[in-house]
Amino acid sequence: MGSLNGRVVLITGAGRGIGREEALFFAAEGAKVVVNEPGVAIDGTGGDAGVATKVVEEITARGGQAVPNTDSVADWNGARRMVETALQSFGDLHVVVNNATIERNMGLADLSEEDFDDVLTVKLKGTFAVTHWAARHWRNQFQAGIHADRAVVNTSSGSGLLNPLPAQVSYAAGNAGVAALTTVAALELGRYGVRVNCISPSMARTRLTLAVPGMSQEPQAGRFDPLNPAASAPVAAYLASSACPLTGQVLSVRGGTVAVNHGWSLGGHIHRDGLWSVEELAEKVKELPMDDPFDKLAQALTGALGTVGRARLQEMINALLDQGGETGPAST
Repeated sequence: MGSLNGRVVLITGAGRGIGREEALFFAAEGAKVVVNEPGVAIDGTGGDAGVATKVVEEITARGGQAVPNTDSVADWNGARRMVETALQSFGDLHVVVNNATIERNMGLADLSEEDFDDVLTVKLKGTFAVTHWAARHWRNQFQAGIHADRAVVNTSSGSGLLNPLPAQVSYAAGNAGVAALTTVAALELGRYGVRVNCISPSMARTRLTLAVPGMSQEPQAGRFDPLNPAASAPVAAYLASSACPLTGQVLSVRGGTVAVNHGWSLGGHIHRDGLWSVEELAEKVKELPMDDPFDKLAQALTGALGTVGRARLQEMINALLDQGGETGPAST
């Protein structure tokens, strides 16, 4: 028996990359999977119903159980239909994995209102919408006396939590929002037996990162591939399993490394009894240790680009923004 035997799981954005690997892994662990995937391009345009169907066929060919759903998480009623697909196909829903995302990478000065809204609608509102409809079902079940372990596994990114990546204002904002949503939802939904956690993959080889230098290279045969998007699947499956006690946690995943995120935690402080003057603040704030976003970015990119100096890093940022952000640094 697998760790997810008999559990019904809805995975959004499950047609490619991390979502596809999760769908295959969850099914192999015994889950009945709703493969949600509208088949859109990286920027959210277009659509291909065959993408979801192909993943379902892969699962069933291996002896698993799965059904496709091609609704968009950006569609409020589409999110409801995803939940209904699970209930109609498998009779229940135990787990939601919110993985769907799109990117439109360009500098803040060039990013349009529509571009910003579209990314946030998929990444943040989509996570909320699917979780909302699942939560309503779980609340009804709980109030009817049907108590079971339920779980939500959200997906964030180092972009927005740890890595300040230029040309990703909308993507970073959406991912940071998902992490915040996770902690609040965990507090709210625990009363219905629902655990809510979040994974934050980084440096994974997906459509979103293939343009980054070094990301397309694969290791020698037989060696562990830390860039394989499958690295996140066991972590998500653990969080989805009924044996997992965690809730309200955000776990970063990079290859074989899993780390706990502590969010916006307080650092050093200064204090006085009364209002500060601008002049006093200018002097005392110097005493506070602070992170330099350039240093954080350089550290984040070391795995893909090697060590780079500040001047070279600024050149890279300028070039990235000047070309409209068509090829940005690794986000997931």
